[in-house]
Amino acid sequence: MPEPHDQSSDQTNALSAETRALFDSFDEALMDFDEIQEELNYRQAQSSIRDMIAKLDLSPRERDGLEGAITGLEAMQRKLEESVIHIAAFGMVGRGKSSLLNALLGQKVFEAGAVHGVTRSYHVANWEIDPQEFTDPNHPILQAALPSAEKSTIQLIDTPGIDEVGGEARELLAKEVAEQSDLLLFIVSGDITKVEYKALAQLRDIGKPIVLVFNKIDQYPDADRESVYLKIRDERVKELVSPDEVVMASAAPLSPQATRQPDGRITVKMIPGVPQIDDLKLKILEILHREGKSLVALNSMLYADDVNEQVVKRKMSIREEQANKTIWNAVMTKAIAVAVNPISVLDLVSSAAIDVAMIVTLSKLYGIEMTQKGATDLLKSIGLAMGGMTAGELIATFGLGSLKGLLGVSAPATGGLSLVPYISVAITQAGVAGVASYGIGQVAKVYLANGASWGPGGPKEVVSNILETLDEDSILSRIKGELRSKIDWQKQGKQEEAE
Repeated sequence: MPEPHDQSSDQTNALSAETRALFDSFDEALMDFDEIQEELNYRQAQSSIRDMIAKLDLSPRERDGLEGAITGLEAMQRKLEESVIHIAAFGMVGRGKSSLLNALLGQKVFEAGAVHGVTRSYHVANWEIDPQEFTDPNHPILQAALPSAEKSTIQLIDTPGIDEVGGEARELLAKEVAEQSDLLLFIVSGDITKVEYKALAQLRDIGKPIVLVFNKIDQYPDADRESVYLKIRDERVKELVSPDEVVMASAAPLSPQATRQPDGRITVKMIPGVPQIDDLKLKILEILHREGKSLVALNSMLYADDVNEQVVKRKMSIREEQANKTIWNAVMTKAIAVAVNPISVLDLVSSAAIDVAMIVTLSKLYGIEMTQKGATDLLKSIGLAMGGMTAGELIATFGLGSLKGLLGVSAPATGGLSLVPYISVAITQAGVAGVASYGIGQVAKVYLANGASWGPGGPKEVVSNILETLDEDSILSRIKGELRSKIDWQKQGKQEEAE
């Protein structure tokens, strides 16, 4: 008698199949979303670097010293446009770094040797992957370079040994290469040394993915090889590299081959064997397949951000220097104008005109569009915030100006004797006006350097911070010194003319 058909079981199976299909569809949607997000990140990196290069706007002086960074940025732009992944190898001399890259390439491209100074600069070669080389379905080699990219290139980069002669230059080169690379290989051939650990830590600070390769494993018995590998992975570098990113390899193994000589003697000759690098290849391709485009986009943006920081620092340094010169020129122009002008009202008018002209010049220097009216309004805001200093300037201008005028008028009656105190009063008045102008210039400089913004604290906070650091006595002394030298020079010139 046939068993009764269980309809509830059919419904459960159908529901399970539908649920599985739903989850599979959901997983596919997530994968599609990740690919779309990667593509968006990649294109955003392309656009950002392209815009940054277009908007560098550097003067020849500002560009001086940044050539290397700008060239690197342009190379990064080409790298994104051509879908290039850079993998750089680092390690001490004699660790088989160049041999390992040659084994990955399948041909001898990089010069290998055990003596110092073999690799004096970095070298680059394209890595062409054979899609038939692996059949493991968990490692889709065809998508390894840059998933979803139609054309892409993996470039392997060989660098000088970390213990090469000329360490400082080599360190700079290593840092430059590492910053522009997407994946770093660090090669050792035994238990890691202090020099290697320090270099590995420096590379880790750059923030790139690192695969540590224990090379030349053919030179160790199986038990010793495993012991060294575990010591490196679980003890030496556990704070720097994930255990999953430590692999073993043998780039250029040598196998003994016995040969019987004509006289009957047997000799043993070491012959090259087949490189053992499959684990390394799979690890590299796994990383690139998992995060290829995002990795390149992120590294490109990190490099671009570093270059942008250098550019901004350079610009601000030069602009700071030029701004200070502009301010001091205005200070001395104002001081001279006040010193030689006997009429107090004209002192105030000329002083304000000089301050406005200074602000307009500073605005051009910092790339801020500002009219004369805008500069006048800014001067009023600064004057209100400065309070005591500008009040002191007014008192000095009116009080000392009146005294200076009186001394000047009485010069003929005193036979020129009143000119001695006149010069002293004029220099003092000019010094006070110059100090005020210096403070105004420093405040205006901060405002303009911040993109025509006072920041969260407003003008009073900016002014307060500047006045706290302003050495008025030193500035006043410098102004008086320059004024006296100019007056002495003028006197000497008149004497020479008279003679």
